[in-house]
Amino acid sequence: MTSKLLRMLTIGLVSTALVACSTSPTGRKQLVLMPDSQLNEMGVASFSEMKSSTPASSSTKATQNVQCVADRIIAVLPDEYRNQAWEVVLFNDEQVNAFALPGYKIGVYTGLLDVAQNQSQLAAVIGHEVGHVMARHGNERVSTQLATNQALAIGYQLSGEDSATKAAIFQGLGIGAQVGIILPFSRIHESEADVIGLDLMAKAGFNPEESIKLWQNMAKNGSSTTPEFLSTHPSHDTRMKDLNAAMATPKQVYASLKSANKVANCY
Repeated sequence: MTSKLLRMLTIGLVSTALVACSTSPTGRKQLVLMPDSQLNEMGVASFSEMKSSTPASSSTKATQNVQCVADRIIAVLPDEYRNQAWEVVLFNDEQVNAFALPGYKIGVYTGLLDVAQNQSQLAAVIGHEVGHVMARHGNERVSTQLATNQALAIGYQLSGEDSATKAAIFQGLGIGAQVGIILPFSRIHESEADVIGLDLMAKAGFNPEESIKLWQNMAKNGSSTTPEFLSTHPSHDTRMKDLNAAMATPKQVYASLKSANKVANCY
């Protein structure tokens, strides 16, 4: 690749970064290219599609429990997120999972309730998922993908005539970008959402130490053979280590609420 091409790519990417620079709730610099309104529309559409294809739980008690935990988390969000019409659905599905989408949608699968064994463990998951929305991770992931694809496309067009060797090189660059940029960003997002969720659950009156037990339960429930550097999520051990490192302040917040008899009592 010529020095001229490198200069052009560098100028283009730096210009994009300067125009679209944003800051996450933890102070991390982000590349955000998409209007949040567009991500919200996509989130609402995705949630509507999911509701049409996956039935809601028929358990009134379980649904009320999930709604109560979500409501406590929502109540401690910053104004721009708290003052929204959040929709919460408990889906009748054995997946051990939950999600929150731009557009103020929260989905929990009934399978998660077998692993998140109490209200605080469920709050750790919901807080984490809402943390993704607060930190605009969906926008950042789309933006990173767009910027990466644009750089590779420009490089391909400016690097000479088509050939099998050229195609192989750029295919390799695409794989390298996936492993070196996009996957690590996803792990950063997961770790950041863990920290945000830990703060939210403590402020909402849930015991933050239960977040560690949640991941212990997750580890017992199943493990992945994919190496962490090729995974979009940190390993269970990494998550528990990072949560422990961030535990001091949330524990103090929870202890203060407990002494004032203001902790959560969802179930």
